[in-house]
Order: sequence, then C-alpha cells, then structure tokens
Amino acid sequence: MTLQDAIKTRHSVRKYADKPIEKAKADALRAEIEKINAESGLHIQLVLEEPKCFSSGIWKYGQFSGVKNYFVMAGPKGKEAEEKIGYYGERLVLLAQTLGLGSCWVGLTYKKIPGTFTLREGDIVHCMIALGYGATPGVQHPLKPAEQFYVSEGIPPKWFQDGMEAALLAPTAVNQQKFKFILREGNKVEARTTFSMAGYTHVDLGIVKYHFEVGAGKENFEWVV
Repeated sequence: MTLQDAIKTRHSVRKYADKPIEKAKADALRAEIEKINAESGLHIQLVLEEPKCFSSGIWKYGQFSGVKNYFVMAGPKGKEAEEKIGYYGERLVLLAQTLGLGSCWVGLTYKKIPGTFTLREGDIVHCMIALGYGATPGVQHPLKPAEQFYVSEGIPPKWFQDGMEAALLAPTAVNQQKFKFILREGNKVEARTTFSMAGYTHVDLGIVKYHFEVGAGKENFEWVV
C-alpha cells in the first residue's frame, strides 16, 4: 500500500479488536518514531497493551472501546510544536495504515496513565493517537468542495489539485477543516489556519500539510514560511 492509498483508505477508528500488534509492526513504528523525534525535536512515544488510557465512560463524544495501544504525542508548548505534532503524527498514522492498523486522533477523551510515558522538562502531552486493529474500518467524513479551501489565480495546476484532494481527506478536530491554502507565484504554497471555536487548528494544519505534500509531491512546490 502506498501513502496515497493510505490517505484514501484510512478513516478514524474508535472500536478495536482484541488483537495485539505484532512485534515486527511495533518495531517498524518505533523505528519511525526514533527518526521523527530526531528530526523534529518532539518526544513521541508508543505505548502497547495498556487498556486504561481510554477506559473512561464519562465522555459523550467519540467513545472508544478496545483501545490498548496508542501514540503519546508529547513535545514543547507553542504553535510551532503543535503543527509539528500534526505533521509528524499523521506521518505515523499513514505508516500504521500501510501496516494494516487503524487509528484515531484524540484531543480530550483519554486519561494520562502514570508510568506509561515520560516527559522532558518543558514538554506537554498535546494529544494521543489510538492505534490497533479496527473492529470496524471507520467511515469517511463528508467532503466539501475543494474550492472552499484554497485561493488561486485561475485554474491551479494538477499537482496543486492533487494536493488539495489529499488535504480534504485529512482528519481534523471534530471534522472542522479550518484551513486555507494559497497558491503563490513560482509554485509557492501558503497554508493558514482559519478561526475555530474548537481549537487544535495548528495540529490540524500540520496534518493537512502532510497530506498535501503526499498528494502534490514535495518536488513540485515550496512552502511559504
């Protein structure tokens, strides 16, 4: 399965089967985490066979069942770190999808279990990502017209359209999709957040930027910083 395939087939999974993640797959995920942490300065960790984090029944939205594995998305505070959490977290999510594993980004409906992860000085847990074999495959969130999410002088090139198609398939907090892409001269692309009452817009922006890169091809454009 390619990353493009993973983008099209991956949906948020909240119910998981009682099946452990095989060692080879866990090792592949840990190897990618090691690369990501070195590259990004984040402190992402993988927790396996731990059932308490998602065991609370008090949450009304996004109830989970059978979750025993998850990524702890830890790193420094601030908007820059939040965008990295989204970008690199989605890199792990899509890798997991290519390995046959389901996943779901989780902003609030979890408990921090002492002893399951560590934090460096100044770090916080931004969110979690549930992981495992889905009891159900999840469902596609409703898609809106791509034109609502970008600005371009004239018809954009195919690589940009492909990037937008991938971006619109990205998971965002409560499916809010509060982002805008702007195509500049010289194949430069700017990505912005838009106003949200729900928050997590910078994490969402990192997620959709990674999707855009996969869809558009990094060789075809440059990000406007």
